[in-house]
Amino acid sequence: MNILKINQIKLSVEENNIHGSKEEFKKRLIKAISLKIGIREDSINELEIVKRSIDARKKPEIYYVYSVLVKVKTFPKKILKNRDVTEIKEVRKYSFNEIGKEKLTNRPVVVGFGPAGMFCALMLAEYGYKPIVLERGMQVEERMEAIEKFWKEGVLNTESNVQFGEGGAGTFSDGKLNTSVNDKQLRNQFVLETFVRFGANEDILYDAKPHIGTDVLSKVVKNMREYIISKGGTVRFNALVTDFLIEDNCVKGVCINDSETLKTDVVVLAVGHSARDTFEKMYNLKFAMEPKPFAVGVRVEHRQSMIDNSMYGEGHSKLLPPSPYKLTGKTNDGRPVYSFCMCPGGYVVNASSEEGKIAVNGMSYNDRAGENANSAIVTAINPEDYDAKSPLDGMYFQRSLEESAYKEGNGLIPVQRLGDYNTNTVTVEFGKVKPNIKGRYNMADINNVFPEYINKAVKEAMEMFAKNIKGFNDEDTLISAVESRTSSPIRIKRNENYISKSHDGIYPCGEGAGYAGGITSAAIDGIKVFEAIASKYFNEF
Repeated sequence: MNILKINQIKLSVEENNIHGSKEEFKKRLIKAISLKIGIREDSINELEIVKRSIDARKKPEIYYVYSVLVKVKTFPKKILKNRDVTEIKEVRKYSFNEIGKEKLTNRPVVVGFGPAGMFCALMLAEYGYKPIVLERGMQVEERMEAIEKFWKEGVLNTESNVQFGEGGAGTFSDGKLNTSVNDKQLRNQFVLETFVRFGANEDILYDAKPHIGTDVLSKVVKNMREYIISKGGTVRFNALVTDFLIEDNCVKGVCINDSETLKTDVVVLAVGHSARDTFEKMYNLKFAMEPKPFAVGVRVEHRQSMIDNSMYGEGHSKLLPPSPYKLTGKTNDGRPVYSFCMCPGGYVVNASSEEGKIAVNGMSYNDRAGENANSAIVTAINPEDYDAKSPLDGMYFQRSLEESAYKEGNGLIPVQRLGDYNTNTVTVEFGKVKPNIKGRYNMADINNVFPEYINKAVKEAMEMFAKNIKGFNDEDTLISAVESRTSSPIRIKRNENYISKSHDGIYPCGEGAGYAGGITSAAIDGIKVFEAIASKYFNEF
C-alpha cells in the first residue's frame, strides 16, 4: 500500500459545511482529491486529515484548505510531478524507549499540575514511576466554583484561582494549542493526540489553529488526573510546597504546607509563572536564576462581528467560525508590540492571585459564542526597563503594575473606552462595545496604571494594527488592565540534562521555569523532562 501526502485541497465554505455524516463529508473530500490529482475515487483506501485552515486572502472567495494522507494500492508515477503531492514511506509517531541505569529510591515528585506538570506526571505514570503530584490549588471541579465565586462576589482564594489549581492557568483561557516549537520528535502531535484521548474533539489534530476551550479542557484535565491515579500515581490538592530539603546542593525532599516532609530524590518544578512565593523561597535558597524578558499591556475588546467582517469580508458566510487574529509590529522607537492570547467570542477574566492586585486574562468556551473578541495588546519588557538588580525584579515590576490597576479600579478591574484612554479621560458610559468580563469592573483612567512608555506603546499599537483590521482603533474599543502574566519574568537555570544548575535532582520545567510560552509548549517541556528522568533512572515501584 502506498501513502501519499496531498496539499492544497480546497473546499468552498458551503461544501465544507453541508450537513451530513462524517462519511458523507469524507466522500466529498475524496472527490476533491480525485479531481485535483487525477486518480479514481475507488483507488483511495484510507484517508487521514493532516491539516485544515481557512484561506481568506482573496475575499469574497473563501476556502477551507486541507492537507491529507491517503493510502492507495497503485497510482500513476506522473502524479509525483505535482508539487502538492509527496510519497511518504512511513507515518512517524512519537516514541520513547530509553530507560536509565540508576535506581530511583523514592518516588518522583511533580510540583504543579498545569500542562507541564500534568504531561510529565502522565508519562512518568505510563512508564511505571508512580509520581506524586503536589498541587497548591483545588481539583478542577472545586476550583471552578471558587473562581465563579470570586468573579461574582470578589472573594479571592489566593491558593486556588485562575492561576493556581488543577490544569494550571491554561484551564481558564481559550485553550489554544498552536505552538512554534521545533518538533522533530513529534511531541506536539503526541500532546494533541493525548488531549483527544482524554476527551477533546479530534479536530484539534488537524486544525491550523487548534483550541479546546475552558469548558472542555476542564473535563480533559480531570480525565488525565484519574488516569494518572489508575496507573499508580498520586495527585494531592491543597498541597503547597513551602520548602525544599537540600543537602550538599542535592534535593532530599520537600516540605508541604509547612507541616509535612516528603522524601524524594527527584523534584519536577512545574509551578507556573505566578508562583511568586515559591520563586522567593528558591532565591533565598540560592537557586541559579536570572531575569528574562516578558510583556505587559492591556486587554482589548471588539465586537466579534467587526473582526469577522474585516478578516472575512462584508457579507461573509455565517458558516465560518469566529475569526482569530495575530498582530505584530514595532513602535516608532523600536519597541516590539503584539497581540497575545487572542480569544474569539471570548471573555476578559479577572486572573488575580494576590490580594490588593488586579491581573486580567482572556478565555473562550469551546463554541466561542460570546459577542466580543478579546486579546492582549502588549509590549516587550526587558530587564533594562525596570533596572533589574535581582532575578526577582521583573516579578516585582509585574506586581507593582497590578497594585496600580487595583488602586485605579478601586479594587475592581479598571475599564476604559479607547477614545478616553487616548485623551486621559475617565469613561462615563460605554459605546458600541459592551464589556464581556468575568469579574467586577470599574470605569477608570488606565493611563494611571502604567509608566508613560507602556501607554505610548499600546496607543501606537492600536493605531498601527488598524491598518490590518479595519476598526481596530475605534473609539468604543474597550481596554482593561493589567495584562501582566504573559510569561514568567524569571528563568530557573538548568543544564543540558534538564537539571537545575545549582541543585541536583531538581528539574525546572515549563512556563514558570522560563522554558515555555503556552499550553502546548509547556506540555512538550514536561515530556522532555520526563525523558531526561527516565533516561537516567529505572524504578522498581
